[in-house]
Amino acid sequence: MSRRVVRQSKFRHVFGQAAKADQAYEDIRVSKVTWDSSFCAVNPKFLAIIVEAGGGGAFIVLPLAKTGRVDKNYPLVTGHTAPVLDIDWCPHNDNVIASASDDTAIMVWQIPDYTPMRNITEPIITLEGHSKRVGILSWHPTARNVLLSAGGDNMIIIWNVGTGEVLLSLDDMHPDVIHSVCWNSNGSLLATTCKDKTLRIIDPRKGQVVAERARPHEGARPLRAVFTADGKLLSTGFSRMSERQLALWDPNNFEEPVALQEMDTSNGVLLPFYDPDSSIVYLCGKGDSSIRYFEITDEPPFVHYLNTFSSKEPQRGMGFMPKRGLDVSKCEIARFYKLHERKCEPIIMTVPRKSDLFQDDLYPDTPGPEPALEADEWLSGQDADPVLISLRDGYVPPKHRELRVTKRNILDVRPPSVPRRSQSASDAPLSQHTLETLLEEIKALRERVQAQEQRITALENMLCELVDCTD
Repeated sequence: MSRRVVRQSKFRHVFGQAAKADQAYEDIRVSKVTWDSSFCAVNPKFLAIIVEAGGGGAFIVLPLAKTGRVDKNYPLVTGHTAPVLDIDWCPHNDNVIASASDDTAIMVWQIPDYTPMRNITEPIITLEGHSKRVGILSWHPTARNVLLSAGGDNMIIIWNVGTGEVLLSLDDMHPDVIHSVCWNSNGSLLATTCKDKTLRIIDPRKGQVVAERARPHEGARPLRAVFTADGKLLSTGFSRMSERQLALWDPNNFEEPVALQEMDTSNGVLLPFYDPDSSIVYLCGKGDSSIRYFEITDEPPFVHYLNTFSSKEPQRGMGFMPKRGLDVSKCEIARFYKLHERKCEPIIMTVPRKSDLFQDDLYPDTPGPEPALEADEWLSGQDADPVLISLRDGYVPPKHRELRVTKRNILDVRPPSVPRRSQSASDAPLSQHTLETLLEEIKALRERVQAQEQRITALENMLCELVDCTD
């Protein structure tokens, strides 16, 4: 008898577990907008969720530690005049988040480390260039202050948030609505999917489609695509019989997929979340109550099914924590933030290990918060891999860092007399938003000091009465 050989993999026994009830975020009115985005963004400091809001669009930002019931009057981030469709944290500054809306505007916000007293209504900068709703946002993985947006006008715009300028506009590459956009690991290429059923790889600086594949999935429902660490592509879509599929593609040979996995029959679009450190892709369908995950390897069949995390409640959206926000002492390799109708529930993916020591094989060096390039360097043609950090001693998010915006005068065409410095230069002028934030903080501190002084006076009076003090 021949013995069946089991494939060796350190991720074969990864299991998912929902956090305890007291670790969830309760009483959040998650947005009911019909849009296939994740509605949730998370980083090592904050959790942001798009919520229902009367008379405009809003999202809530909670410190990760603020679990439990959320007060119904908790301050929101408001400013859009129509529903918010997508939000994305800046990978190089944990206090900066971008939002896109049905009102055609993109707003970039500075979130303070302290809990604000009232709604945040003033963005650092508003980016206006789309003529229809903006449904997709994605920050550049390695260049400072570079943000991509895609709208219902079939355009992709790449912005320099530090100056408010349009760096690049790709307006003639997609004949229909764009469903997804993804950067590769160093931000030199884009992968896009479109309503015309074509998967494209685009060099944004050359303004060229490098490769494309018509109908990578035969079905009529929307596609999604993400780059893998080695430059291949993972796409999710539907077969002609409405079966959901996961395909792995080699961009150098788009004729046939390297691997194709068929799953179940369902209407929910599968959102792929790819972890380049472990080469695991997690598939979360809106309306599903499960997360399937697969390991991508160099050996046939290339895409290996690992397991499915199942729960009772369907998910309205999903947030995916960057690797630097995970608890390495518990061998946590992924953490999701699952949106229900009225709450957000963390789901933790763990590799079971007996040792309490740091597991080098589970945690290779991972992208940190420092950018590798300035916006102008990237635009001029430079590429750089992400600046990596070790998680051996855990990761402590840096203190509040101000994003400074210096809008350039588009009427002044004189060449600059000195080389332009990065937007993080310490001599950049303070924005109105920064001054207002500082004044609010000073006011709040003064009120606290005044309350403490009143308390001290009251205690001194009590002491005097007790010892019968007369002077």
